Amino acid sequence: MTHRRTFLSFMAIAGLSAAPAWAQLSPAEKAAVFVKATGDKLVAAINAPGSEADKRAALIRVVDQTVDVDEIARFCLGRYWRKATPDQQKQYVDLFRSVLVTNITAKMGQYQGVSFSMGRRQEQGEDAAVMTTVLRPSQPPTNVDWIISNPGTNPKIVDVKAEGTSLRLTQRQDYASFLSHNNEDIGALISAMRQQVAANK
Repeated sequence: MTHRRTFLSFMAIAGLSAAPAWAQLSPAEKAAVFVKATGDKLVAAINAPGSEADKRAALIRVVDQTVDVDEIARFCLGRYWRKATPDQQKQYVDLFRSVLVTNITAKMGQYQGVSFSMGRRQEQGEDAAVMTTVLRPSQPPTNVDWIISNPGTNPKIVDVKAEGTSLRLTQRQDYASFLSHNNEDIGALISAMRQQVAANK
């Protein structure tokens, strides 16, 4: 998983729905508020002087609070989700979360000094897209679009497009390729994911 996937770690919005003007905002504007608030907390967590363990714990909270991990996991497995047994589905989703957290926290040091700026926002069917530019010291800016589900009621991150590339679609293609080369054996994918998590502990 490339460094682009680390952008799935933006922090959860906290209490913004109670603001007096919240009800008057459009879904796209609410999504932008969500991304801005979570981005500010991500930057604070990464740039904080705490230990790596403290930062890892903060980023795990980010994933749990802001990312619809179950929905992304199902999307990435594609048509194979229906072929998996209930036990395989549970194992897969649990491992998907672990892989996601591992890939986010493994690259924390590369994002020291990170900042971001807000761009356009627009509704896309039932979702909303929020454009941002992520800035890192001595690195070129990265254009990142956040796809937010239920922006008007319960915003969650369901995809990230880094420089135009959908990260969940890329992961779905990776899993489909793996399964096509392994007799469509979902157990083999689960085993590979478990090995990936174990290797990064």
